[in-house]
Amino acid sequence: MLLFTPGPTPVPESVRLAMATPTLHHRTPEFETIFEETRTLLFKLFHSDEVIMMACSGTGAMESAVTNLCHDTLLSVNSGKFGERFGKIALATGLKNDEIKHDWDVPVSVEEILSALKANPAIDAIAIQLSESAGGLRHPVEEIAKAVKALYPHIMMIADGITAVGVEPIDVCNIDCLIAGSQKALMLPPGLAILGLSNGAISKIGKGKGYYLNLASEIKKQKQNTTAYTAATTLIIGLRAILQEIDNVGGIEKLYDETARRAKATRQALEALGLHSYPQSPALSMTTIDSPYAKEIRDILKIDFDVNVAGGQDHLKGKIFRINQMGLIAPYEMVWVVNAVELALAKIGERAFDGTASRVFNEVYFNTILGKN
Repeated sequence: MLLFTPGPTPVPESVRLAMATPTLHHRTPEFETIFEETRTLLFKLFHSDEVIMMACSGTGAMESAVTNLCHDTLLSVNSGKFGERFGKIALATGLKNDEIKHDWDVPVSVEEILSALKANPAIDAIAIQLSESAGGLRHPVEEIAKAVKALYPHIMMIADGITAVGVEPIDVCNIDCLIAGSQKALMLPPGLAILGLSNGAISKIGKGKGYYLNLASEIKKQKQNTTAYTAATTLIIGLRAILQEIDNVGGIEKLYDETARRAKATRQALEALGLHSYPQSPALSMTTIDSPYAKEIRDILKIDFDVNVAGGQDHLKGKIFRINQMGLIAPYEMVWVVNAVELALAKIGERAFDGTASRVFNEVYFNTILGKN
């Protein structure tokens, strides 16, 4: 079965083998060496002033960021399940929340953010998704962060990059907290979250808030190449392995280039079949298609062609399907996926199969290598 859901993503064999080595105790010089090497590689990926690894899901990192960096009112952008989650976290932890809500295919604008800040001086942090994976939407986060910091330098910018880190270059100059999760472009099992922090964020954290999710405790310990509490040793070993593998196959810039070409080729191949891309501003992490036949297409892909793609949630359940583009994906696997979608359309009588999807994918993907488009 080809796993093409936008998380969890497939774990490369070399990484699985690295995680299958004998278990290490987390309070030993041997593991501290691995931890230090992993941190060094993460700094190259995040380009932030500090990097923290936490044994939790991405939601744990979201809560840690909100509780440590927002002291009064959070401005959250809700264009999907994960933007909605930021607001719920704020309210659940005793903070106030000011929300900008959109349909799941609509990105927020700089003007909307600045208008909300002007209307509510109590806002001291903004939380937004770089890539809102509920609908495959890309928000203009870097542009927003630059505009906010120019007028309100004290406001903390929290960016959920769980389906963006390792997918595309991210300008963190005006981002105070960038969040990543292990099971997306980092190609690991779920259970490890990473936060890249600015010096401004570290200053605001101070002594930190909370107990387990207290960032001050982790900053202090992780500078010593250990963790405040039990480390996710196996996942950190796997993280070191995948970051080393990315370096060995050409580096992160090569991965960014291949992901962008794969995203462009996949989207154009499916649109050539008459399908429609759902988000107004598509993220590179996934292709999201809205179709009245979304469920039928997903079922055929899985049962007949051994391809597992994701569906939609809430009001989009049965109305969209989402195809992963994150990680180290061989072009022939991606070709099989778009070819399978075309075959599924033929099976439900929507169009005759003529090989359009694989032809367009190959033309777009490989002509980009040759510099033809």
